[in-house]
Amino acid sequence: MSQSPPDLATELLRLAEADPARLTELATEVARRARTGGDLKLGSSAHRALGIAALHVTDLRTAERHLRDAIRLAVRAGSSELAAEARLRLAFVRCVQGRMEQAISEVELALPDLHGAGRARAEAQRAVIFNHLRRPEDALASYRLAVPVLSRAGDHLWLQRVLSNRGIVHGYRHEFAAAESDFQEAERLCRRLDLGLSLAVVWQNLGWLNALRGEVPAALRYLDQAEERFRTLDTHQLCWTLADRTELLLSAGLIAEAREAAEETVQEFERRGRKVGLPEARLLLARTAYLVRDHEEAVREARRAALAFGRQHRREWVAVARFVALRSLAAMSADDRASSTGGRDGRVSVRQMEECAAELAETGWPASEVEARMIAARLAVDAGRPARAERQWEIAARRRHRGPAGERIHAWHAAALLRLARGNVRGARSAIRTALRLHDEHRATLGATDLRAHASESRVEVAELGLRLALRDGVPADVLTWAERGRARHLLMRPARPAHDRHLAEALAQLRLTVARIDERRTAGEDTGALVERQITLEREIRDHCRRQAKTPTESVPTEPAPSAPAPARPVSTEPIPTELTPTEPVSTEPIPTELTPTEPIPTEPIPTELTPTEPISAESAPPTPIPAGPVSSGPSPTGSSPTGPVPLRQVAEALGEQALVEFVQVDDVLHAITVAGGRSRLHVLGPLAAVRTLVDRVPFALRRLARRTSVPGSQAAALNLLRDTVAKLDALLLRPLAADLRDRPLVLVPSGPIQALPWSLLPSCAGRAICVSPSATLWYAGSQAGHARSGDARVVVAAGPGLPGARSEAEGVASIHAVPALVDDAAGAEAVLADLDGAALAHVAAHGRIHPSNPLFSSLRLADGPLTVYDLERLRRAPEIVVLAACDTGRFVVRPGDELLGLSATFLALGIRTIVAPVLSILDTESTTLMIALHKLLAAGHSTASALAQAQQQVARDNLEAYAVAAGFVCLGADSTMPS
Repeated sequence: MSQSPPDLATELLRLAEADPARLTELATEVARRARTGGDLKLGSSAHRALGIAALHVTDLRTAERHLRDAIRLAVRAGSSELAAEARLRLAFVRCVQGRMEQAISEVELALPDLHGAGRARAEAQRAVIFNHLRRPEDALASYRLAVPVLSRAGDHLWLQRVLSNRGIVHGYRHEFAAAESDFQEAERLCRRLDLGLSLAVVWQNLGWLNALRGEVPAALRYLDQAEERFRTLDTHQLCWTLADRTELLLSAGLIAEAREAAEETVQEFERRGRKVGLPEARLLLARTAYLVRDHEEAVREARRAALAFGRQHRREWVAVARFVALRSLAAMSADDRASSTGGRDGRVSVRQMEECAAELAETGWPASEVEARMIAARLAVDAGRPARAERQWEIAARRRHRGPAGERIHAWHAAALLRLARGNVRGARSAIRTALRLHDEHRATLGATDLRAHASESRVEVAELGLRLALRDGVPADVLTWAERGRARHLLMRPARPAHDRHLAEALAQLRLTVARIDERRTAGEDTGALVERQITLEREIRDHCRRQAKTPTESVPTEPAPSAPAPARPVSTEPIPTELTPTEPVSTEPIPTELTPTEPIPTEPIPTELTPTEPISAESAPPTPIPAGPVSSGPSPTGSSPTGPVPLRQVAEALGEQALVEFVQVDDVLHAITVAGGRSRLHVLGPLAAVRTLVDRVPFALRRLARRTSVPGSQAAALNLLRDTVAKLDALLLRPLAADLRDRPLVLVPSGPIQALPWSLLPSCAGRAICVSPSATLWYAGSQAGHARSGDARVVVAAGPGLPGARSEAEGVASIHAVPALVDDAAGAEAVLADLDGAALAHVAAHGRIHPSNPLFSSLRLADGPLTVYDLERLRRAPEIVVLAACDTGRFVVRPGDELLGLSATFLALGIRTIVAPVLSILDTESTTLMIALHKLLAAGHSTASALAQAQQQVARDNLEAYAVAAGFVCLGADSTMPS
C-alpha cells in the first residue's frame, strides 16, 4: 500500500478486470482506510472497483450499491469527472439488467463532465448499448471516435475492452477478418497487462467467431479455455460461455447435449440475476425442446422469452421468439394430423407463417426466415395452394449463394422444390446435389467421429428428396446412387487424431483405472459414487479433447459477399463481457473453406414436397437393367482412401464377381431393395416397413430365451417356434421376393433402419450362405478393393478379457489353431492388446462388450486393466485385416439419422478393417467357444471369412439350442476376405 493514491486507484481498477475475488478484499481495505483518512477520491475509486468486481462475481444489486457510493463520494470530493466515470459503469449495470433507457440516461448524464480519454470511454459505453439495441452503424460510429483517442492516451485497459467489443460488432456484420484482428489485438493487450479475466473474455469471443465461421474444433478449444478460467474465477461470464457452447452443440447436431447445456444456461442466468441474457437462454431451451419434439415446452419457453424481450424493448428478438413458438405450434398440428388425434388448439395458418417470415426478413434473421418460408410452403402444399408454396420457395432460394453452409443448404433445398414444382427435374437434382456437397464439405472439417455422425441429421431430408425422385423414375443405378448419398457417410472419413496423442493416451489410461476400481468396489459391495463421478468427468474430458481436433478440408467453398444486415444483439460492454449469446444468424462475407451448420437448428420435422409418397413401380419387381460397361466416374480408390462420392453401379457389379448385392432403402415407411447380380440390376418394392419392424423386434426375445440354460419347461420350445415363424415371415418380406436375382450366390447386404441389427443367418434364404453385411455399398467397395493393396503381414493376435465365461479357454483354443500365444490375464491389458492389433492380419478378442448409454464412442471391450474404448481404437496407425469379436453387443450399431452408425464395429470399419465377425444382438454373455473354434479352423484352412462363418454356424446349429442361439447372433461385417497364407 506504499503507492500514491492515483497509482493505487489505477491498480485497483486493473485488478478488478484481472482477479475480481482478490480485488474485493484489497479494495474493501482501501475503502476503509480512505474513509478513515478522509480521502474521498480514493474512496470513490475503491467503490468503483468494488462495483466492477461485484458485477463479475457477486450480483448486480451489490454492484449498483458500490457504484452509487462511488458517485456520491466523487460528488462530495468535487470531482465531476470521477462521478461521470462511475456513471459509465452504472450504465453498463443498467444494460445488463435490461433497462436500456436508463442505461442511455446514465451515459448522457456523464458526457458533459468528460473530456479527452474520458469522453472516449463514454462513447465506447454508448456503443455497447447501441449494439444491444441493434444499431450497429451507430455503435461503430462511437467506436471510431473512441479508439484513436484511447490509443493516443495510452489507456490500454479500456482499449482492450473496446477492441473486444468492436470485434463483436464486426462479427455480427459478418466482417470476420476485422473481428479477428480486433480480438487478437485485445488478446495481446490482455497478456501485456496481465488481465486474466479479460483474456478469458477474448478467448470466448474467439470461440464465438470460430463457431460463426464453421471452425468447430477451434471454437471448442477457445470455449473450453474460457470456461475453465471463468469457473476458476466464479464470474458471470460463465453464463455467456454456456450459451455459446449450447449454440455450438446445436450447430453440430448434438441435440441431447445441447438441451442439457441450455438448461444449465437458464439456471446460471437465473442464479446470477442476469436478466438481459435470461430470455435468450430461454429461447435456446425452446429451440432444443423443439428438436426433441417437446413442442409444449418449446412454445412455453419461447413465449416467456418473447414477453421478456418485449419488456426490454428488443423488437428483433421478439420476432425470432415468436417464430420459434409458431414453428413448434405448426409441428404440434402436424403431429396431431399424423396421429389422427386433432383436437389441440394452435393450428398455424399459411398467412401466419408468411407474415412471420416477412418479419424475420425485416429484423435481420436470414436463416430463420428461410426456415419459416419452408414451413409456410409446406402448409400451403397441405392446404392445396401450390402457387403460394412456390412463392415461398422462390424467396427462400435467393439465399443459396451466400451465408453459412446451413442456410445455403436450406436455400438449395428450396430451389430443388421450386424447380420440381415447375417441372425442372434435372435442375432439382442439381440443387439437391449442391446441398449435399455443401453439407459434406462442412462435415469434413469435423475431427471427432460423433460430431460427424450427428452432423448428418441435417442432410437426411435433402437426400430423401433426391431418393424419392430416383424411386419415381425407377432406374436402379440412380436409386443406388441417391441411396448411397444419404447413407453412413461419416464412416468413409478416418478420425483426425494423431496415433501418438499423449494427452489422450493418458486420459484413457486413467479412465481404465477408474472403471477397474468401480468394478472392484461393486464386487465388494462398497460405495462407488465418487468413482462414478470421476468416470463421468474423464469421459467428458476425453470427448471434448477429441472434438477439438480439426480436420483439414480437401476443397474450399468460396462464398459471395453478403450485404450488411442487422444482427442479433449480443450485449457487449466496456467491461470485458463477451456478450451473452452467440448470434443465431451468422452470415459469411468472406471466402472460407467450409462453414458451420446454421446456429439456428435445422428442423427435424419433414417438410413435404409436391411429391407424394413413393408409389410402387408395379405389383411385380421392375425388369432387370443390364449394367453397361463404361468409364469410371467416381468412387473409392483401390487403396481404400475415402471416396469422393457414391460408388458407381458398374464398379460395384465388377467388384461383386459371383456375389450378389442387396441394398435396402426406406422412404416414407415403404421398404425397397436394389439387387445387383450377374451384371444386371433391378429395383424391387418390398412393402410397408411397419410389418418388418414388428417382426425384427421379436428376434432378440426369442434368441435370449433359447440361450438360457435354465428356463421354464417348454419355454425353449415355444421360443424356437416363435423364432422359426418370425424368420420365415421376415424371409418372405425381405429376400424371397428377390430369389430370382440372388439364386444361390454369396450375398452382400446393405440394410437400413430396423434391419441393421438383424441376424441374417436365421433367415431360410441365408442358411449356409456366405453373407457380408455393410453399412453402405461404397464402404463395402472400398474394403473389397483395399485388400488388393495390403502387404503380407500374417500376424495373428488372440486376447481374452476377464469375467466372460469360457473366454480364456476360447482364446487358448483359437491361439493353438494359429500356433501363437494367447494374451490372457494381466497380459491382456488395453495398451498391450492395442499395440498388437496395429497392422495384424487377424485379431480375435473374447471379452465383455458394452454399448455406452449416452455416447457410443465410449462403447468398449473389457480387458484386464479396464475398458478398451472406441477412442482407443481410433489411435491405431494401421487397422487389422480381419477382426473377430466374441463379445456381446460388439457388432451392434447405434443408428443415427441417415443410417449413420456409431459403435465398436462401426469404428473398426471406419478405420479400414476389411472384415469383422461380431454379434449384432445383445444376448446373454454365454460361451461361444464351439463356434469360434470351428470358425478359426475353417479360416486356417483357407476359407473366406463369410464362408467360414456360415459353415461354422451350420455345424453349431446341430449341437444344441443354446449354442445355436449364440451362433446365430454373429454376422460378417464389411467385405469378405481370406487370411494371408
